Amino acid sequence: MSKAGRIIFWISFPLTAFFVGLLLTFYLDMSNGPLVIFILEFIAFVAMITVRIMYRNHRFWIRAIPTISFVLVSAILLPFARPSIKEKSVAYYQNPSKSEVLQLENGKVQGLLSEDKKVEIYGGIPYAEAPIGDLRWKEPVAKTNWDGVRDCSTFSNRAMQKDQPPLINGLVDLYAAKSWHIDLKEHYLQPMSEDCLSLTLWKPAGEVKDLPILVYIHGGSLTSGSASYEDYNGEEVAKQGVIMVNIQYRLGVFGYFAHPDLAKESPHGTTGNYGLLDQIEALKWVNKNASYFGGDKNNITIAGESAGSSSVSALCSSPLAKGLFKRAIGESSSIVVKKAPHTYRPILEAEAMGVKIMEEMKCSSIEELRKLPAEKLLSTNYVNSAMTLDGYALEEDPYDVYLHHNNNEEALLNGFNVKEADAFVIPTYLLSPTNKDNIHERLVKAFNEEYATKIENLYKDKIEKDAFSAFNEIFSVYWFMHPHYSWTNMALDAGVNVYRYQFTKDNNFYGTYHSGELIYCFGNVKNSPYKYRYDESDVNLSKIMMSYWTNFAKTGNPNGDNLPTWNLFDPSDNKIMELGSNVGPIVDPYLDLYPLIDSFIEEKIQNKTIN
Repeated sequence: MSKAGRIIFWISFPLTAFFVGLLLTFYLDMSNGPLVIFILEFIAFVAMITVRIMYRNHRFWIRAIPTISFVLVSAILLPFARPSIKEKSVAYYQNPSKSEVLQLENGKVQGLLSEDKKVEIYGGIPYAEAPIGDLRWKEPVAKTNWDGVRDCSTFSNRAMQKDQPPLINGLVDLYAAKSWHIDLKEHYLQPMSEDCLSLTLWKPAGEVKDLPILVYIHGGSLTSGSASYEDYNGEEVAKQGVIMVNIQYRLGVFGYFAHPDLAKESPHGTTGNYGLLDQIEALKWVNKNASYFGGDKNNITIAGESAGSSSVSALCSSPLAKGLFKRAIGESSSIVVKKAPHTYRPILEAEAMGVKIMEEMKCSSIEELRKLPAEKLLSTNYVNSAMTLDGYALEEDPYDVYLHHNNNEEALLNGFNVKEADAFVIPTYLLSPTNKDNIHERLVKAFNEEYATKIENLYKDKIEKDAFSAFNEIFSVYWFMHPHYSWTNMALDAGVNVYRYQFTKDNNFYGTYHSGELIYCFGNVKNSPYKYRYDESDVNLSKIMMSYWTNFAKTGNPNGDNLPTWNLFDPSDNKIMELGSNVGPIVDPYLDLYPLIDSFIEEKIQNKTIN
């Protein structure tokens, strides 16, 4: 090798090796695969560098051997760089202690104790029969009794859902975290099955009686999610004297598939709301078993975030859920609006999609569809992410239910985060960010020329300063804030006590993005595996928010000793509770945009351009 060649080699090769190593570390870390894959890849990488240096003076084809070998080894190893599937313990520590045996209506269960022995945790308690075989796309069937003691030390199977590639999940986490910390610990994937109708229960250890119950419904666009998500951990809630129950339900094509033939075979004429019916069945189970686990069936609060919050607003509207709960908490979604922007669709639209899915699967009957493997159905190109007006679970549109004062809750706590829509808008325009030159065209696409212009005029100063953020805010209001504004006003008109909030606390993790508040309201900031992303101010806010949430579950009023006063919402001043670095009342920041959205929806309905 010439002198010039040696200089080029010793400059370019270390740099190339460094960036390849960094890229592989990034990939393997973001993929959350087994540590052994990382070790083998690291050995192969070091071997490549060593041999390449040893052969630096040989012919090109010899020098290429270590590089080619490394590429081949990587091609074999990298597909295995994904989480293993493993049952997940309901206790977040090593060698957990078993709980006492708990007698329930259907049989005995035994779970685990929290590390401090103050909370009993029971995971994977079935509340209905597995919706498999002939029970696929049928109303849930109450669980029959079992013999012996059922092991409830792990979370049950997740509902069937499409998993994002682990690398994509890692990239999302990287973007949301705003910083990168290497995590070589493998985060296992929970098993997935149609046999998923179960719940997890957290209760104070020992004998308890007549405690309030908080029933939580996870989010995930009605297509994904699980009761095992660490931010939902109910240990801290239980320590406040509130029993927490987290339910799982059918998702996607298994939970919200609709078809005219299914409506015909149902004794209730229902189709398209199987996931919602699962939630109602779970509430029935909680009511029947409350006395067994020390809860008060007359003091149940339902809560949910995102699609879980949409589900809460649907349960508040369902005649089947009347009397099954007392209060409701809704975070970051609602379908109590004249035209819901997501999570709700007309029955004819739902059934039309069902017909297309049957054609896609090359089936001629429901019987044939029921015989298909779950994985085959999961491959459908059609997204079933919305409830519908089935005439059974929902007899009227939720908006009309509230209009007629037939809603089910007596008190409502609801609100939203600052950057709700960012996670949905940004990926859509990832390669072409919104700016002053293209924002009008994009607003016209979502609204129309008239309303795009009106919104632009309203947001003129914000667009001039930062069109990217202004665009995201507009859609946050349209998709999230406005439905909560509508839900609040309709509930007030129906005589419901309403508490409203906006979550504004930024941090080094999800901050004020969609779902960023969850870890706070369940008191889990201090227990987060990502503690380095939070500081003392986050821990303090989490204590406040958990107190608000649990106080509301106890009495219907979030206020308590040593807490900033949270007033009932009053439309005369439109003040909502800010939950952030400041905790106190602020005027709703989006009052000027709400009327435009109301007008846009009304006009479209009148013109019958919105179904």
